[in-house]
Amino acid sequence: MLLHLVAEFDLQRDVIPWLAARGWAAALDTSENSSVLYVVNVERNGKIIYTWKGNQRNTHIGLYDLQTKQNEHLYMFERDLRIISCSVNNERTLLVSKYLTLLIEIHPINNVRVLKAVDSCVRVQFLYPVEGRNTSTESRLLLVSEDKYIEQFDIPVVAEEEHKVVIQNSGQLPRARVADDLIWAQWDMMEQRLFYIVPKESRSTLKCVQFYPDENFNSILESHLDISVNDTQLKLVNFGYDYCQDQDVASKSLNLQVFTSKAGGLCVCCTLASDNPDEIMYSIYFLHKGYNKTFTVSLERTESHQLKEVAFMNLDYYVAAYLPGQFLHLLNIQHPDLLCYSLFLTGEDARIDVLQNCSIRSPLVSTVLDCHVGSMYAVSISDSALVRFLQDSKRDSERLAALHCALLYFRHTKDLEMQIIWWISENLSTCHSFDPIQEFIIASLYCRMCPETHNLNKLLPYTSLLDWIGIITGVTCATDIISLPVLEFQNSKGFWEKLNSNLESVKYAEPHLRYHNNVLRREWHNLSEEKEERRTTAYLRNIFENAKKVLSHLDTWDSEEKLVPLFQEEDYQQQLLMGLMVAQLKDHLMRHLQYVGKKKIDQIVLDYVANLLNLVHRIMKEVWRRYQLHSCIFCFDERGSAGEFAVFHIMSRILEAANGMCMPLPPGFHTLHLGLGVRCLPLHTLLHYIDTGVLHLTETCVRKLLKDLDNTEKNEKLKFSIVMRLPEAFGQKVRQFWNHPINANFIARKYVKLLLEKLGNRQCSKPIPERLSVPVEFLPLNYLTNMLAEIENQGVHPYEKQDHVNVRFVEETALKHTLTLLGLKYS
Repeated sequence: MLLHLVAEFDLQRDVIPWLAARGWAAALDTSENSSVLYVVNVERNGKIIYTWKGNQRNTHIGLYDLQTKQNEHLYMFERDLRIISCSVNNERTLLVSKYLTLLIEIHPINNVRVLKAVDSCVRVQFLYPVEGRNTSTESRLLLVSEDKYIEQFDIPVVAEEEHKVVIQNSGQLPRARVADDLIWAQWDMMEQRLFYIVPKESRSTLKCVQFYPDENFNSILESHLDISVNDTQLKLVNFGYDYCQDQDVASKSLNLQVFTSKAGGLCVCCTLASDNPDEIMYSIYFLHKGYNKTFTVSLERTESHQLKEVAFMNLDYYVAAYLPGQFLHLLNIQHPDLLCYSLFLTGEDARIDVLQNCSIRSPLVSTVLDCHVGSMYAVSISDSALVRFLQDSKRDSERLAALHCALLYFRHTKDLEMQIIWWISENLSTCHSFDPIQEFIIASLYCRMCPETHNLNKLLPYTSLLDWIGIITGVTCATDIISLPVLEFQNSKGFWEKLNSNLESVKYAEPHLRYHNNVLRREWHNLSEEKEERRTTAYLRNIFENAKKVLSHLDTWDSEEKLVPLFQEEDYQQQLLMGLMVAQLKDHLMRHLQYVGKKKIDQIVLDYVANLLNLVHRIMKEVWRRYQLHSCIFCFDERGSAGEFAVFHIMSRILEAANGMCMPLPPGFHTLHLGLGVRCLPLHTLLHYIDTGVLHLTETCVRKLLKDLDNTEKNEKLKFSIVMRLPEAFGQKVRQFWNHPINANFIARKYVKLLLEKLGNRQCSKPIPERLSVPVEFLPLNYLTNMLAEIENQGVHPYEKQDHVNVRFVEETALKHTLTLLGLKYS
């Protein structure tokens, strides 16, 4: 089961033993009648109000505190009543109950007054001041009337002993009208917000009122929704829990809830009427994104859908739509634009054993209340179940959604990262519509960097995909553009500030705000093709200074450094790419985060590029450990194992992913990759990989190859094939490490060519005869060596830094080569 539920509160476990100890449980038989003991309300901080019938059919009200795990008896009515709404103030001295809608003063006991006459659907809710504040000068109370309006009562109180408060006077309590003509309302107890819907001619309007601890209240949001709401009966969410009445209302009214997230997400979730009995429809309005998605799901067993509705749950980063026995749909709130970021589960994957009825509410983030059985659960996504789902999935849509869910929801947990990397190493060729390495690196970087700086999540990429054309079997999705909400506030912080920032991003075309590598790729290619003498400009010096800062910022060279033999070597191309990425990402952030400051942006950019290199190193360490490789992998005296070939293949895919994203690689990556290629590949395949750019010839690896391998016929062929493919400047450096006639012949030929080219239009004087200590009776060679000696005497030395290459070297090499061709011995 993907969702993991832990019972934080259960009437059978947490209340009945307490009642039995006090002699109040004799009349309870919850298995037969759920109306005997049930939950009435959940207050802020998770305080749960419940009611039960005593031995004399008296009606009791109790309170359970989730933090202290203690029960408290609040009040008793000497009558058999059905309590449908109840709320207690922060000091637990005032109690409001829907029985003639009474305001009951618990201290002193039984000071009762009637707030309103009997109604069939009156709900009450105390407002709570700042969390942790013990006393206040007044208690504020919301009252929701069956006549479709909401009032706020101000109850003046005065402090007495032991931090208790009592009502200050017995006159009429001041009241203020909060909302009129509403047909739906939802209370957000944690943030003290009231959402409600007012019907219009063609569509409905969602409004929000924010309540403040030391002020009154403000209308802060208005949004038009294309939702047809049946206004025959008022529907209330989180204003107490009357299971029987809620079931009756549910059959006549819209199932709708509003969820918010820490990152400024605002979603409206609702079920829609469908003409087809074999399918169900529901919509998610992503108000912070400016569009809604309507899903139509084909039901597998229509009989299980009888008298049931979709339950919506708020998991902060995700919204869950759950239909028991049918499906569980997790929708990413931050990135709902691509359908592949939704996890749609059916069958065993969607089963939640403890939630098999439709009386499910989500009063708090990551919390579910089953009103029917009186249990409240903390809900989380199971990391082990998510990994199993990732491993067992056969569709790209499921794999991609599970991958992002794991990285976003669990951040960078090392054990989970290891399991994901192992899965990637096994599924490089099974994912057809996305590159798992690219997605792992991009999404991991996004999750590591974005929590640190406000609005950074809108500027950094979170996926390598530009679009998605995949489908989810049995589900159709329609996307509609909607008008953005109108916010009315000044200097508001927290959620409202983040929501406003999200709306501003939508107005200014959010996709264009994200960093992209197009300019980086073009600039890197241009600079890579520059001539050597142009690489000393101030611009390039700054680029390489950026790269040095990144390398000094790395934390990859830890105690496990020797596990993967990466070398901290000079790599011009990779350092150039590192420095360019730093420069361009810095420019990008400076354009949009001016208020952050240059020093902070410099740090963000260095962290980003260093984390990128660290992630590649992390992948390498995990695959190295998985295939049990060791540092002697960088020797060429034996062939590679099956594990080495697997790691070589993974490194090739890492390189492919890096090229696709124009992403730098850690120092020594190409050297290690080439070393594995030499050990694992046949010669023709190795040379093909070199010619096509899969393998890069590095000085470290080629020098070691030329020095360490002996000159057997097979090794000579390998060495000569490598040497022939070296760039000119590179070749001059490393050929000196191969002491072999073939290499000497090549160097001699090159020396002669360069001497003659540098001679140019110079006129050579008469050759000097008898120059050699032992004259060679071969006139063409005599003439050539004498002419080259004359050129040397004129000061033309192409290999000035390699004194052992001269005319004598050319002569000896020519003689050895000739004798070798003739099959003679050289003496």
